[in-house]
Amino acid sequence: MTGAPIPVAPVLVIGRSGQLATALARSGRPGLRCVGRPDLDFDRPETLAAAFAAFSPALVVNAAAWTAVDAAESDPEGAARANRDGPAMLAQLCAERGIPLIHVSTDYVFDGSKGAPYVETDPISPRTVYGRSKAEGERAILAAHDRAIILRTSWVYSPYGRNFVRTMLNAGAKNPILRVVGDQHGNPTSADDLADAILAITDTIGREGWRDEYAGLFHSAGSGDTTWHGLAVASLQEAASAGHPMPEVQAIATADWPTPAARPQDSRLDCTRLHDVFGIRLPFWRDSVARSVARTIGTSSTG
Repeated sequence: MTGAPIPVAPVLVIGRSGQLATALARSGRPGLRCVGRPDLDFDRPETLAAAFAAFSPALVVNAAAWTAVDAAESDPEGAARANRDGPAMLAQLCAERGIPLIHVSTDYVFDGSKGAPYVETDPISPRTVYGRSKAEGERAILAAHDRAIILRTSWVYSPYGRNFVRTMLNAGAKNPILRVVGDQHGNPTSADDLADAILAITDTIGREGWRDEYAGLFHSAGSGDTTWHGLAVASLQEAASAGHPMPEVQAIATADWPTPAARPQDSRLDCTRLHDVFGIRLPFWRDSVARSVARTIGTSSTG
């Protein structure tokens, strides 16, 4: 079914302090309203209804999540509240108002054993509490709302917040040798690029109205793939080109870096459907890393 064009503002962004919400806010797009704790808290359902009443959104973006993968192993209830129960409530509120919801999910819903990039119709088999909570969130959202768009992404980094690229830059400034896992494969994704994709989707919905093919699962990650070791080397090389130290980066096996939560060995995502439906393809990951590192260095140097 195709609907009439809809207003594209206000857009309510959930998760004010996260990397993606920060990128959306920094886009300068008029009509974005970013909210988060303590004003909106999934542990206090009444704050969701209050935010909807206060902002009367035309579209909602859920950029909030429990993303501490290892910590989730010891607090499955907390992960479920953040990644399943809260998003389900958002979907229900959006359904009651007939407005679209864009929700961000993860490559960790897959176990990483396919040996090729995953498409949206591949069966999911999460290996971690975090992955299971995100998979359950996907199911709850799709059951509650027929105008929900779920964007699975991966390996998100940005000049802000806690993420792998910033961790590597900080470690490389202090240590002559780094050991980084080199046998896990995925698609590094710039939060800025993901924010641009979300804004492009909202523009399409505003211009064309709602169409049934917009609903459901999409993969939205940086073009191209690498390993954590490859991402570390690329990030540090960019910093080195600006005069920062270039440590030796040794590739190690997953078994040499045990973690409470088992990471998927190969969680590459096929993003063809996003391009076919919305005409969106995220930039090549290496180019985006260069931009992000340049901004990170600039941010660090200016405090």
